[in-house]
Amino acid sequence: MEGTIYSLIPAVIMLILVLLTRNILLSLGTGIVVGAFLIHDFNLFASLQQIWIVFRDIFYTSDGVNMNSIYLLLFLLLLGILTMLMTASGGSKSFGDWAIQKVKTKQGAQLMPAFFGILIFIDDYFNSLAVGQVSRPITDRHRISRAKLAYFIDSTSAPITVITPISSWGAYIIGMLGSIFVANEVTAYQPLEAFVRMVPLNMYAFAAMFLVFIVAIFHIDIGPIKKHEERAQVKGELVDPSKSTMTKDTKIHALVNQNGTIFHLLFPIIVLVVSTVSAMLITGYYQTDGQATVLTMFENTMVNPSLFIGGLLSVISAVILYLLLSGPKLSLYKVVKDGVFSMIPAIYILILAWMIGSIIEDIDTGGFLASWFETISFNVDFLTLLLFVVAGFMALSTGTSWGTFGIMLPIAAQVALVYDVELILPAMAAVLAGSVFGDHCSPISDTSILSSTGAGANHMDHVITQLPYAFISAFAAGIGYLLYGLTSYIWLSLVTAFAVVFCLAFFIMWVQKLIKKLSL
Repeated sequence: MEGTIYSLIPAVIMLILVLLTRNILLSLGTGIVVGAFLIHDFNLFASLQQIWIVFRDIFYTSDGVNMNSIYLLLFLLLLGILTMLMTASGGSKSFGDWAIQKVKTKQGAQLMPAFFGILIFIDDYFNSLAVGQVSRPITDRHRISRAKLAYFIDSTSAPITVITPISSWGAYIIGMLGSIFVANEVTAYQPLEAFVRMVPLNMYAFAAMFLVFIVAIFHIDIGPIKKHEERAQVKGELVDPSKSTMTKDTKIHALVNQNGTIFHLLFPIIVLVVSTVSAMLITGYYQTDGQATVLTMFENTMVNPSLFIGGLLSVISAVILYLLLSGPKLSLYKVVKDGVFSMIPAIYILILAWMIGSIIEDIDTGGFLASWFETISFNVDFLTLLLFVVAGFMALSTGTSWGTFGIMLPIAAQVALVYDVELILPAMAAVLAGSVFGDHCSPISDTSILSSTGAGANHMDHVITQLPYAFISAFAAGIGYLLYGLTSYIWLSLVTAFAVVFCLAFFIMWVQKLIKKLSL
């Protein structure tokens, strides 16, 4: 059943269960089991063996220990410890007290994670977790729901990294462009030049970030997120009390040191940023053959080991600051233990997401969608729009934007070259945009999982509440690609996409208010 329409079944079942049950663990587990049975024609022993293999490969493969995934899991544990240290030291409380005086409006509190999300463009994983750590004390004080914070984080992290050449995403894409150009004998563009030219054509990324700022400034709560915001404002409940969050609650708040200052929060965060970026540059330098530039270092960097190094040094600095505090405080053992256990829910979901990602890769869902695209006939004016939709559905089904890049970028280039070499950049830009859109909608996306973790939100609440905003941005981007196909004017198409986002957001908000008024 590999590479056929049946390869869609695990992803479809998982998505349906997610929407019906809101139980992410059950949905992921069912998708894994169904996928394994389909791969092995319902042979029980072979299917169970397949499930074991995809679990084992997270930690150990035929090539040895899988340090890449282990480093990320360790980084999550370190982040949990860091969070607890900053809380127990009183740093988070002091930062919150300071922020409540400086950031006096809900609007300002919502703009902070939006701006931080744009500023931290080095890597989406790092962005998702770091922005949450800095913003949560402020958004909590202003009673902004964790679901909304997760939306701000998720809808800025991937969009900004996918359009920035000096980022892990940008470097990866530029590297891919180079190999695609060589394979197809394209000499009209250099990889970096092509990437820069593609930036304004990545309409979903710009539409998503633009919508974030509209939502933050005008308090536009669309769809399910409205209930979360009302509960946060009226009852002070930042998460649904009947649901678990991505970070397990602990009793660490029982004894917060009264001598802690903002320094006890900001210094570990600064260490985290500086050491992580430095580690990315250093590992990239040693992985680069020939002359090393900033771009080649980011292209060859080892992201997960760098996150681990940054997290470890940050925790060490936080431990030292905590031990130097005077006054009554919790034992370091309890702080570390609670920090580790706080990240267990996120690790469960991430492991299951990796497992179903492997199952979907083995059953070749992406290959089926790619082959289907190559066989259909269409008007070339609709090429970018169609690529945007196909890449979006592929990323939604597989939960990986990078995997979608790897499959669809070469196909988009080959299809575009059949018609005109000038279509190659718009075609590949549409793939990048669609991949990020699908990634935003997928419950098994790494970035979405880590955004929920950074915000301390329930993961399914984050996915469900982000969907209306993602679809608004996608609709606007689709209009932009349609207009571009008809006119070939880049900036007219991008400005139109912005206008559609703005008008659609306010129209939906007006309709919601009208319905509420009529129901009274």
